[in-house]
Amino acid sequence: MIKHTKPNAFYDTFTRKGPGQKTTHYCSGCGHGTIHKLIAETIDELEIKDRVIFCNPVGCAVFLYYYFDTGHVQCPHGRAPAVATGIRRTLDDSIVISYQGDGDLAGIGMAEIVHAANRGEDIAVFFVNNAIYGMTGGQMAPTTLLGQKTKTTPLGRDAARDGYPVKMSELLNTLTAPVFIERCSIGNAAGVLKARKAIKKAISNQKNKKGFSFVEILSPCPINWKMNPTDSRKWLVENLEKFYEVKNFRDVNIDIKNHSRFPFMNDKGLFDLLEISAMDEKESQKQLKKIGEHKVKIAGFGGQGIISVGVLLANCGKTAGFNTTWLPSYGAEMRGGTAYSSIVISDETIGSPVVDNPDVLIAMNTPSLETFENDVEKGGIIIVNSSIVSKKVTRTDVKVYYVPTTEMANKLGLTAAAAVIILAFYAKLTSIFAIDVLKEVLPSSVKNKKYIEVNQRAAAAGETFFNENKNNGKCT
Repeated sequence: MIKHTKPNAFYDTFTRKGPGQKTTHYCSGCGHGTIHKLIAETIDELEIKDRVIFCNPVGCAVFLYYYFDTGHVQCPHGRAPAVATGIRRTLDDSIVISYQGDGDLAGIGMAEIVHAANRGEDIAVFFVNNAIYGMTGGQMAPTTLLGQKTKTTPLGRDAARDGYPVKMSELLNTLTAPVFIERCSIGNAAGVLKARKAIKKAISNQKNKKGFSFVEILSPCPINWKMNPTDSRKWLVENLEKFYEVKNFRDVNIDIKNHSRFPFMNDKGLFDLLEISAMDEKESQKQLKKIGEHKVKIAGFGGQGIISVGVLLANCGKTAGFNTTWLPSYGAEMRGGTAYSSIVISDETIGSPVVDNPDVLIAMNTPSLETFENDVEKGGIIIVNSSIVSKKVTRTDVKVYYVPTTEMANKLGLTAAAAVIILAFYAKLTSIFAIDVLKEVLPSSVKNKKYIEVNQRAAAAGETFFNENKNNGKCT
């Protein structure tokens, strides 16, 4: 008879370490492995594996998805509670676990955790407090003790210079909404057993839709504390537990099942309105041309309006009745740095806003053409700002158009309008939406209203250039 076995919530092997490996990437004596096992055992006991979605942190536990055979979402640094909020409000039957370290939760994500707790979001948060930034090499964390030496406090944390350690459980306990707050420690066997009970309570609360649960777990970090595993557990008990009191702060029995996050969900009048809107949308969709998923990348340097014109294109697609996404990317420089916008326009649901292989590339400067020319889909389109880009496109399997857009914009008296000119040319060329849509959307997209008129003239100039040159080969 098998008495001890790996929890079913874990994968059989951990492929990050290689085929067939059964050990994790954590350092010897690290507390994450212990905490993982406690959570996995609870998932098995409650029989909820297929409902669990982890919101994975940035930090040592970033690779949760290599270990837990459950749902996962990789979250931006500190933003796990915000992501968890969206998932929980969208998937009513999900069990959402936000698993975070002290730098992630108490530093980068302080605002997210406080507001999620204040709203009483129906999620379980496990906060691993080892009083240091672990993954990045041992810098001071918000929870680092006074006098504790780290890479950024080599002489020890000083209150006058660095402030005091943040007590997250006490802080969240000042809020009204949370239903369960407890601080545990895995410094010894007795502490591990108590931590298991707190973890089970938090996850059970979510299974039963009780509300926001927060479990802080004091955990060792032998490598960054510069101790062996045994001494690190002893130091945890003698120092962390002394400052961070191990106790239950709150355990209230509130059933939120009948307290909808969206009070209007029982408003029949609003439902009727939504139903009418949905019908109108369906009717408008019937008038749409079938374009599938149309991907555009607009690239240039900072100051050419690359980011703004990307928003403008996305809004044009939306106004025309399509689904759209816009994803910007730009360097640190306000002027001169590289920038590009990725836009997806589709008559179907869009799976990702990322555009790796555009159907259309609009290159406003030479580096943009050199960087993205080979990424364009075979049979796609490249539109080049020939006022700045003297280089010719070398590919023969795409359609190429050269538009002296900066020169045209200068004649209008506004260099920044060059992107609008080339967007008008794109609209006429592709017929994804009518040029009238661009002219309709422009006034609400131009931040400085004194430039609305010149931008309208820029759109007209782009349209005129297309009409005058579409058949004479001068723009190809």
